Amino acid sequence: MFKNTFQSGFLSVFYSLGSDPLQLWAKRVGPPPTSTSKSQSSSNDEDSSTTPPPEQQQEPHVDFVVDDTLNSQVLEILSTHLPTTFITTPSLATRTLGIKLPFLVFLVKNLGKYLSFEVTVLDDRGEKRRFRASNFQVGKTMSNLLVKPYITTMPLRMDPGWNQIQLNLADYVKRAYGTAYVETQRITIHASCRIRRIYFSDRLVPENELPAEFKLYLPVTK
Repeated sequence: MFKNTFQSGFLSVFYSLGSDPLQLWAKRVGPPPTSTSKSQSSSNDEDSSTTPPPEQQQEPHVDFVVDDTLNSQVLEILSTHLPTTFITTPSLATRTLGIKLPFLVFLVKNLGKYLSFEVTVLDDRGEKRRFRASNFQVGKTMSNLLVKPYITTMPLRMDPGWNQIQLNLADYVKRAYGTAYVETQRITIHASCRIRRIYFSDRLVPENELPAEFKLYLPVTK
């Protein structure tokens, strides 16, 4: 999608206040599994880190809502069953993002529920590597990597409320596989969270150097 686009500075792939925020994304809203399908999926799942322990069932949805902290529109992904409710980009399975910028930043809200996201990258050996972060895995920081040949899982620690999650993809690829990062091909975000913006950058930018539209303006508490 962006392979032949000049890439420098910032490249946004989602902004909740944009004219068509989900233009690049496909969404899926799946029903919570029945007790039978739960037992079958748990017995057949090769990677138990994919699915968290069960939560109290809620009606799943992917909808725009007005956040009570930001007082503006954000995307809410909500479900008690992560694998069936998510957004992913590109929207077509046959396409790839082709984004070469190495830093990926999520502005997301911790809803006090389970959350998982996955980033698929290409390295200089021509191999696709997946990096999956979730807040139900054992570990304290995202530096605790569990490396397998084609997927690396890592715990995601979030503060209450809104968070800025920064991923140095080049560093993760080098540490996990000893190879060089080439490009990001796909991003998938599973329930449950609220999202303001997702963007790439060519360097880690301090808060005071960010463009105004890339900042989170949280109310000042007295």
